[in-house]
Amino acid sequence: MAVREIVLHPDDRLRRKCKRVSRDERGLEQLIDDMIETMAEAHGVGLAAPQVGVPLRLTVIRLPEDYDDARAGEVIVLVNPDIVKSAGEWEPDEGCLSIPGYVANVKRQWSVTVRARDRSWREFRVRGEGLLGQALQHEIDHLHGLLFIDRLESMDQLRKVERESAAAT
Repeated sequence: MAVREIVLHPDDRLRRKCKRVSRDERGLEQLIDDMIETMAEAHGVGLAAPQVGVPLRLTVIRLPEDYDDARAGEVIVLVNPDIVKSAGEWEPDEGCLSIPGYVANVKRQWSVTVRARDRSWREFRVRGEGLLGQALQHEIDHLHGLLFIDRLESMDQLRKVERESAAAT
């Protein structure tokens, strides 16, 4: 495993729609392992492949160990994820590893259900509420070339924060 460089805004690679991962994608296992290590090193909740310069529909998520959720501390690998259901609404603080040091309140669905494949290519569904739902939406946005700042009404909504206090996904 290796820590990869995180692509920072305004790099154009963050704005590209990603291609679907094929079952025989070369280097997929290594990429997944590298993304998990990179996310951990950066203290992030999630990381999408375009954030390490790879235009594939792949993301990894890990909720903090102390978060009140059955999946806390568990790595969720999502290959070719799609949101199939959503409900509710909230505006949590949100940051991004590709836009370090800034957060804003972003309108998100409270709960989402996502269909994806795991690293063994088995199809599964994951339902996330709160932070997990937010992370799923945030990372899937990356796969469409969207950043959390695109969901703001004004860039004036961004707040500068110390890196440790930013909930980066």
